[in-house]
Amino acid sequence: MKEILKVIAAKSLTFMALTFIAANTASAETMSAMDIVKKANHAFLYQGIDAKSKVDMSIIDGQGRERTRQLTIVRKNLDQDDGKQKYYVYFSKPADIKKMVFMAWKNLNTDDDRWLYLPALDLVKRIAASDDRTSFVGSHFFYEDVSGRSITEDIHQLVEETDDYYRVKSIPKAPRAVEFTYYKTRIDKKTFLPTKTEYFNEQEIVYRTFSALNIEMIQGYATITVAQMADNISGGKTILKSSEVKYDVGIPEKIFSERYLRRAPKKYLR
Repeated sequence: MKEILKVIAAKSLTFMALTFIAANTASAETMSAMDIVKKANHAFLYQGIDAKSKVDMSIIDGQGRERTRQLTIVRKNLDQDDGKQKYYVYFSKPADIKKMVFMAWKNLNTDDDRWLYLPALDLVKRIAASDDRTSFVGSHFFYEDVSGRSITEDIHQLVEETDDYYRVKSIPKAPRAVEFTYYKTRIDKKTFLPTKTEYFNEQEIVYRTFSALNIEMIQGYATITVAQMADNISGGKTILKSSEVKYDVGIPEKIFSERYLRRAPKKYLR
């Protein structure tokens, strides 16, 4: 009787093991490139209901000359589908750009709305969709990099998978609207954060590279605290170092309006 029970137990364990393997295999097979990109987009841009951080920006040209800026980034999610979202970016240093503000409203199925307030001229400037991929206040990041590119603007293909990461190739649906032919992103399997993105031009040369240089756990969220965008042609780069990162702080939607471009909501920027 004991032998029979041992055989039954062994078969049960084998069956359970095979079921577990099959389930995990099926899960891996059913995770498409778009599924991976959606999770990465959420981890990178949408964690928490809202978020705030102080950022030190270092802009280094090809000859090693450095300029610095200090800013505060505030964002708020407006739906549960990683779609509508608002950004408010306030510059505090250096003196010549103090009180400058960049604001963005991410929309669904339409171009995002973006504004730049220039205090020296007391001018509010609308940033056209055609300017999304131009330099963000003189850095190597583009305006689109700050608030994120919509994942529906590209066709995504899973081109590599290892034990540690996925690599996804993304091809623009409207190639004439961008300066790249395609880009490849390495996505960490544990955090789903994009750790490296390489932009390719028509000559198949990587001319621009985003790198996550440091990741920390903050309030249970894996967070990129040091990021770099490098211009591989000129040799220049911009490094962003985030500190005082806080999630779910209760930021009201009202501050993301033209009224607060000229009058910064200091209570939520401290």
